[in-house]
Amino acid sequence: MLDWQDIQIFLEVARHTRLIDAARRLGLDHSTLSRRTRRFEQTLNTQLFERGPQGYRLTQAGAQLKAHAEEMARHAVEASESLADKNLQIDGQIRLGVTEGFGTWVIAPLLADFCQRHPGVTLDLLALPRVVNLSRHEADLAITVERPRSPGVVTSKLCDYRLRLYASQRYRVRHGIPTQLAELSRHRLVGYVDDLIFSDQLNYLDPLLSGDDPNHGSPHFALRSTSVSTQLSAAQSGAGLAVLPCFMTANNPQLEPILASEVEVVRQFWITARREQRQLARVRLLWDFLREALEANRDFLMGTGDSLTLPSDGAGPSSVAST
Repeated sequence: MLDWQDIQIFLEVARHTRLIDAARRLGLDHSTLSRRTRRFEQTLNTQLFERGPQGYRLTQAGAQLKAHAEEMARHAVEASESLADKNLQIDGQIRLGVTEGFGTWVIAPLLADFCQRHPGVTLDLLALPRVVNLSRHEADLAITVERPRSPGVVTSKLCDYRLRLYASQRYRVRHGIPTQLAELSRHRLVGYVDDLIFSDQLNYLDPLLSGDDPNHGSPHFALRSTSVSTQLSAAQSGAGLAVLPCFMTANNPQLEPILASEVEVVRQFWITARREQRQLARVRLLWDFLREALEANRDFLMGTGDSLTLPSDGAGPSSVAST
């Protein structure tokens, strides 16, 4: 008979590849997790992982066991949530993955009110310059810049947001500003690192530069970063011109939009969850809260409102879980 704790340990290692990540999730130290994993393989008399510099990779036998373990874990969650109407209780942990800029400048302030209303819920906010992987159980909910197409997930459009091209007063004094889009590549730019960009939806500058003068040469990126917050800081300091979300530049006296009639980028955020997680009352509650809070901030996200409206400032999203 297999030990359920051994199955849970195996599953975390299989999901995360790096032993240190799985150990952190399980609350175990690295060496203990390594010993438990080897002992489990010995119990089964089967090698489950190939160990190498890139981490733990599943063998064919390990992949077969993972499919069964995922099914066992799903049934365990469903059983625990159904006992004594536990699925109606608003407590427990929620892990929300979101892009770094949106998570820092919009989602975190909104969630302060959610936390105040629901003290029994613990929120883990993963504000990262990448997409969290729901299939590897990195999060319960994710907010993404591309619509997920993975099977087994529930997805809904969350909101639109607008980006514009910005220059600081310091940059304007030192270098001037372009008067038309065709002059853009003659200026110093701030943007993403091309080979590390995690979504084509973040590739704002290439389309703007495509109609430029081919005789002028390649555009000059003074600074590139995987972090949009770093790009904002660099643009404020005068490093170059940057395409930034309006929600990050509202009421920022150091940055002004330029070429407003020619540069107007509109993108979307999507909210998604694995189907079984979407059924949990606390996850449904946060899902509905975010949709209502962001609907109330439509003008702010599109750059026509000056400040973020917090739910506590007005009627705000309902605190009742949807059915």
